[in-house]
Amino acid sequence: MPSYRIYRMREAPRQQFRWAPHLNGATAVKPRDYEEAGAVEGSGVYAVWASLRETPNPLRVGDLLAAGDGDLRIVKYVGFEEARWVLPEVRTGLESAPVAAGAVE
Repeated sequence: MPSYRIYRMREAPRQQFRWAPHLNGATAVKPRDYEEAGAVEGSGVYAVWASLRETPNPLRVGDLLAAGDGDLRIVKYVGFEEARWVLPEVRTGLESAPVAAGAVE
């Protein structure tokens, strides 16, 4: 049976997410907006949702399930939809440095 990691959305971003309009396509999610909350096994994302529904910590709108193969799903009012991590651009500080000129031969 597949294993899924659970990521809980922090409260401040959750309030913004709840009132945002529904868009088609993959949802871009930022790692800083989430906290990892363990793992659970299930035959699929809806089976995991159903197994957690009656627990003290059910999946809520905005939470993520990450499968072992890298598939990431976000809980929305309409069900589960595809999500993708958005990672910040790494800057080295060399972007603004002048280009070095080589020797003229």
